[in-house]
Amino acid sequence: MSPSRSRNQTELDEEDYGPSRTQQRREALAVLTLAAQLIELPPSRLAKLELPEDVRREVEVTRRITAHIARKRQLAFLAKVMRRFDDEAFASVRGELGENREKQRQETAAMHRLEAMRDRLIGEDESALSELITEHPQIDRQHVRSLIRQARTERDANKPPRAYREIFQLLKDLAASASQADASGSPEAIS
Repeated sequence: MSPSRSRNQTELDEEDYGPSRTQQRREALAVLTLAAQLIELPPSRLAKLELPEDVRREVEVTRRITAHIARKRQLAFLAKVMRRFDDEAFASVRGELGENREKQRQETAAMHRLEAMRDRLIGEDESALSELITEHPQIDRQHVRSLIRQARTERDANKPPRAYREIFQLLKDLAASASQADASGSPEAIS
């Protein structure tokens, strides 16, 4: 900024010229990232999104291409088609993808917690079983102990992990019933 120009004049110049090249690049990369997320979605989820028809058509074309460079080039073209539309056209799509990503992270973390509990149960950790019984007093203790013994036997004998899977399913069902009880606000969930 030259000393003879005032701050107000500089701000006016920026308004006249529009966004800087750096800002334009950021926006173009954001659209490219969104385009990449769209082609990775399963067709059932893609069908639920509100997309312009030509964008939907280009997503399908991009999915069919398997050669790396050709796919990259087609992805860039898809982003170009998407940039023709206003940001509002994809606001709902961005919101949907952002919410789903957070929901997927939460579900993955919950599954990891269940797997860790299952491994603690099958390991020689007796405190894990008492924690499980304390959290879920309605659980069939005899059945759980039997499954744990079977899973240990299967592990030691190198057999298919049937009981191992059953324990995971049992934990998953318990977690689902606990979350339903929390959502309904039942007295069992409060105590």
